[in-house]
Amino acid sequence: MSSITTPDDEATDGADSVDVDATTGTDGDAATRTDDAYTFDDLSVVMGTYNEEEAIGTVLDDIERVTDGRAEVVCVDGSSDRTPEIAREHGATVIEQEPQGYGVAVREAVLTPDRPVVVTTDCDDTYPMDRLPDFLDAINDGADVVSGDRLYHGADAMPAFNRLGNQAFAALASLLMGERVHDTTTGMRAYRREVVQDIGWTENTGLSAELLIRPLMRGYDVREEPIEYAERLGETKLDPIEGGAAIAKSIVTVCLEERLRRF
Repeated sequence: MSSITTPDDEATDGADSVDVDATTGTDGDAATRTDDAYTFDDLSVVMGTYNEEEAIGTVLDDIERVTDGRAEVVCVDGSSDRTPEIAREHGATVIEQEPQGYGVAVREAVLTPDRPVVVTTDCDDTYPMDRLPDFLDAINDGADVVSGDRLYHGADAMPAFNRLGNQAFAALASLLMGERVHDTTTGMRAYRREVVQDIGWTENTGLSAELLIRPLMRGYDVREEPIEYAERLGETKLDPIEGGAAIAKSIVTVCLEERLRRF
């Protein structure tokens, strides 16, 4: 079984990012890496969007600023408000579909780009786009999946019930996999393109957990990267009870499927 890497494992003196070889120029500039390393020109940032007109512009502005406008942005949208219009105004590719749930939208978003590195994020301004260079650094260091750990710093901006639920999801997944993970349901991850193409994704509400569990249980190099988590803009679309039950079911289903797959 593969081993998930965390900053504590790397003994980074409390730094928030993975300790990788210095292949950047100054200040983590992704534009100055060696010829065989990925840059922002190789990066797609993707998200499912649903009625997020309050936050989507801020998220896209942050991606534009951090990547100097070089990253591709793909939004799979089922909104009834101005979200897709705002996304297009910011240069994003928008794929419109009927609302069918989180997993359907994100799965389409993940599989659409043809750039070699794909980063998922949410469109509610909770995730730090300033960390995109760190995620790209980890991919260049050999990681197949880099998963943002919101709970490392406490996730104080997250409602207490949600925080407890996410801790419980991580404990459940860790128990079933036999491998310690800290945040199974984060929306911010980086993937090598071949990882998302080679695995058949099946879950809807629980897709975020599946996107971590299947690669880890198949031996890919999966690393957790501590990130700050901000208070969301706009209203949440997920019912905490119904959604939580669906996520827990997905974790059990995916872990059992992956264990059976080995026989």
